[in-house]
Amino acid sequence: MDRTLKWAADSVGGKLVGHLPPDPSTSGFDVSKIETDSRSCVDGSTYVARVGEAADGHDYAHAAAENGAQVFIVERPLEDVNAPQIVVRDATEALGLLAKAHLEDLRAGGGIRVIGITGSAGKTTTKDLTANVLSHFGETVAPILSYNNEVGCPLTVLKADRSTEYLVLEMGSSGPGHLNYLTNIAPLDVAAVLLVGRAHLEGFGDQATLAEAKRELLSGLLPAGVAVLNEDDDLVRAMAGEARTLFFSAQGRPAQVQAQNAGISPAGSARFELVAPGYAGDVQLSLLGAHQVSNALAAITICLALGLDAGAVAPLVSAATPASPHRMSLEPVDLEAFAAGGLSSVPQVGQAWVLDDSYNANPDSMKAAFQATKNLVGRLGGTRSILVLGEMLELGEENLSIHVEVGRAAKEVEPSLVVLVGPGAEAYEDGLNGVPTLRVADWEGAVAALAREVEAGDLVLLKGSNGSGVWRVADELLGAQQALGMGGHVPARVGGEVL
Repeated sequence: MDRTLKWAADSVGGKLVGHLPPDPSTSGFDVSKIETDSRSCVDGSTYVARVGEAADGHDYAHAAAENGAQVFIVERPLEDVNAPQIVVRDATEALGLLAKAHLEDLRAGGGIRVIGITGSAGKTTTKDLTANVLSHFGETVAPILSYNNEVGCPLTVLKADRSTEYLVLEMGSSGPGHLNYLTNIAPLDVAAVLLVGRAHLEGFGDQATLAEAKRELLSGLLPAGVAVLNEDDDLVRAMAGEARTLFFSAQGRPAQVQAQNAGISPAGSARFELVAPGYAGDVQLSLLGAHQVSNALAAITICLALGLDAGAVAPLVSAATPASPHRMSLEPVDLEAFAAGGLSSVPQVGQAWVLDDSYNANPDSMKAAFQATKNLVGRLGGTRSILVLGEMLELGEENLSIHVEVGRAAKEVEPSLVVLVGPGAEAYEDGLNGVPTLRVADWEGAVAALAREVEAGDLVLLKGSNGSGVWRVADELLGAQQALGMGGHVPARVGGEVL
């Protein structure tokens, strides 16, 4: 795609300084190589020097240059960087403007359609399912992991090119106005709202404010755009307005797309009869947990909003496997790996199971994980479950009461042991009343505890907000298994996620 250095500077309202080529209007600019992490830069990259809460990207400009960065978007000129620089007021804002200009050009060429997905839970799974299905019908671009904020969203947009037919965007918000910002960068052909829960209430205050913030996604629809809404959530259903709307329901409510006779397979995955316009047929998901029915329906409905046929979409949804790490994946782990990860010298023989849903946590996803655990216990050949729980972050004034509530839900699993990771996880204890618990300071303490406590046949659930570090337990155990030559994997991880 023809892009020039001058086009980039004009797109972001920036000033070209530094070591410039003779004619910036003809000098090439590669939009597919925009990076905000100096470590990710390669030859030909453009490095965006963002100023964050914890670090100033300008301090890493030399590292970016050493890794191959050849253009720099900066908030102040870098005297000792021998490369073209585009000086802007705000580098993060410039990243968004660059993505916006890029998408406008793509749309002018015709063909690309943009899907935005938001919700308090289920965004990443629905995004992964939707992208998986759409990739069978045309070139599809979607974010890695949960790239859903003011950085990840424009970076994803910039990966699209003239061959892209579907651009699937996960859009998160941690406060009012955030979705307006993202949809201004990428106006939507389809906008899907999954759920208004209680995650990240710290940034919103209450559910009503959160619902209004989620409604912003629909304001980002193009005139001919389609809204996809969850009929089972009263706050989401109430968002229906002037835009053409398709509803989905996992609870048998009247909707264009419904699940009927839903159940759980012996392996713990969800199955249901899909009822959609002109179609009725069985769907057997490869994804664990009853809550996946709603995510699957959302993905199917998005595809229908794009004009695809339910009969063609349903088998592809059935075949889709988990795409993002730490998202309700089940791994058999030899007990020797637990011992190695926990630095234990006690010989252990046999196999346990790790149910890894540790990328993030909120009340709804916690309860879904507990239900999945309850469904799996016994079906895997064992009788015990161990819950490894980190705290749920950003819950605001309701933090304690919500943790107690979720603790009560955890008690219903009837776990043999609950390992509470970090001081914040102690808030679960009042709800767990009577359940054996073990407090550990951090993820390393959790690994050591599991090395002592896990027995053959046990099912270990790993669940907590990203910042709690519980995901590190999975990486340690599965990494130990890999090192011992037992298979397993070490999932990749990229930065935090917002609601």
